[in-house]
Amino acid sequence: MSGSARWSDLAPRAISGVAMAAVGIWVIWAGGLLFDALVSGLAGLMMWEAARMFGAPDARRSGLLAAVAVGLSLWLHGLFVLPLLAAAVVVATASVEREKGVFVALAFWSLLGCFAMALLRDNAGLVWVIWLVAVVVLSDLAGYFAGRTLGGPKFWPRISPKKTWSGTIAGWLGAAVIGFVFMAPTGAGLALVPVSMLVGLAGQMGDIAESAVKRLRGVKDSSNLIPGHGGVLDRFDAMLGAAVVVVVLWALDLMPGLV
Repeated sequence: MSGSARWSDLAPRAISGVAMAAVGIWVIWAGGLLFDALVSGLAGLMMWEAARMFGAPDARRSGLLAAVAVGLSLWLHGLFVLPLLAAAVVVATASVEREKGVFVALAFWSLLGCFAMALLRDNAGLVWVIWLVAVVVLSDLAGYFAGRTLGGPKFWPRISPKKTWSGTIAGWLGAAVIGFVFMAPTGAGLALVPVSMLVGLAGQMGDIAESAVKRLRGVKDSSNLIPGHGGVLDRFDAMLGAAVVVVVLWALDLMPGLV
């Protein structure tokens, strides 16, 4: 690959990234209903993209129901969460004719990840969401630049042919740096460093999982909503994986600094 081709997607990625970062920072800072509304909207877009990838004729309806389900789950909480999310997935799955099991996994994971992000902001506070976003973003950036610069053996060529071991390891190191930086602000201490690396790995696995689904369905991107990034699922797949793992660790009392 030539030098120009290797970096051909950098400009649109950077422009879209800056725009998303500006909106994201503002909404994360505001929190409350605004953040919950954004997360619910993203959940709807993810369901719409997933339904389209699997050929569902009523993808818009599925997306709308998903947004409503996540919004209601954030309002009702408790025992209502899983039934609400599952109901939205069941309705969407009814119009999918092939690979229903894969679709169910993708759809439920997407909605659960969105719920987890909002739950973290609403109940753990601003600093924890900033930490999570920083882990995922720096892990992604470190992996992107290290992979493009250093190259080397592929991490999982059959599923994600662009990912290299150099980029993967750089992502873990980037996550560790974020963990070190946030030890004091979160009150989690040194234990946050290995946890951040685990969360960074979960983000990478989320990225790879979505790549596997796209490969199965024979599509390059989940949609073309975001220039240089593809779709909403393409951009937030790592965040979904990381958020779910954080909330699971939190529920198991394994998150340092969170009780």
